Amino acid sequence: DGTELTAKPKRSFYAARDLYKYRHQYPNFKDLRYQNDLCNLRFYKNKIPFKPDGVYIEEVLNKWKGDYEKLEHNHTYIQWLFPLREQGLNFYAKELTTYEIEEFKKTKEAIRRFLLAYKMMLEFFGIKLIDKTGNVARAANWQERFQHLNESQHNYLRITRILKSLGELGYESFKSPLVKFILHEALVEDTIPNIKQSALEYFVYTIRDRRERRKLLRFAQQHYTPSEHFIWGPPRKQKSEGSKTNKKPASPISIPNSHISKHKKPKEPKNTSASGNSAGKTTEEKKVELTKNGEENYQDEQEMNCDAVRQNSEKNSDTDTSQLSKSEEIHDTSDRKEDTSHSKKDNENLNNDCGSHPGTIEKDLCNTENSSNNASPDLQDNLDKDTLSGGTSTKTKDELKA
Repeated sequence: DGTELTAKPKRSFYAARDLYKYRHQYPNFKDLRYQNDLCNLRFYKNKIPFKPDGVYIEEVLNKWKGDYEKLEHNHTYIQWLFPLREQGLNFYAKELTTYEIEEFKKTKEAIRRFLLAYKMMLEFFGIKLIDKTGNVARAANWQERFQHLNESQHNYLRITRILKSLGELGYESFKSPLVKFILHEALVEDTIPNIKQSALEYFVYTIRDRRERRKLLRFAQQHYTPSEHFIWGPPRKQKSEGSKTNKKPASPISIPNSHISKHKKPKEPKNTSASGNSAGKTTEEKKVELTKNGEENYQDEQEMNCDAVRQNSEKNSDTDTSQLSKSEEIHDTSDRKEDTSHSKKDNENLNNDCGSHPGTIEKDLCNTENSSNNASPDLQDNLDKDTLSGGTSTKTKDELKA
């Protein structure tokens, strides 16, 4: 137990990829595939109930407010109150489209109810909205609700969805105050310590402004204990510089020449004396050496090409998402594990609220991919050795026949 408590946390590959897509690759492709009937906007205009429960938004805001048991155990309303441009597990709830978002922002009635829904969920967590800029503080019932929030970890996925939806519907500025408040309570006040992993893995990276994300990460780094276990900053430059110096320069010998040398017949002397046989063997050894040199040059060129790809991807990608490089995606299977902050006892609730957590499937695919990638160099080396040995034995027989 002691070793588990002091173990250094690991970044979740799924979380990083999911939130990178949220910040950079929206809108998703389904905007072009079907005509949305604006069901999210119609729900917030109180024209249709949310499915499958059949409850209208006004009833949710008036009768469900303060009913913490209903808000805790019902898992179908959250996708309707906070819609996204991605599908959740409630397949009755449809994804937002860019057109629907624009119409939603123009509808004062929908925006008013959306803010009331946000206040209702904050109160459920023990937090209150104190002004129009998004600043928050402890609610009157914060002690009871914080204790519940610290134990009921499936609500962390709800907070992630709420933060994403705020950014979609015009309230991006509300995210940073809420995330800062949660980090302060988790790291400084220690009232909800179990939420710190999700706050750093998910909540911070829902914020699209890189400067705001960096401010929050610096604040978290100052108060994170133990400090050496803080891993959510950008990677150090020394690593990339060190990898560049270790690469070998390309050799002037080209690959085609090495292959041509395999097929050329060795020049044999007219007489079959012992000196002629020894000269033939020397020529064959030279050819084997040239072949090996050509293969080494090919590997060196491949490494340099990979370095160039990595450098270009690092320049074009977001700084805090540089851990999503291709080399990490292929070789580092430890980062592809599902977020360890969610406890096993809340797995059922987690699946109901998250909507997409294919960590297990990805892990199996990654293990298969890595095993094939790790095996290929060994197989290639064996094939090269067989080719070289086969070539020398065959040509030795030809020489003996000659």
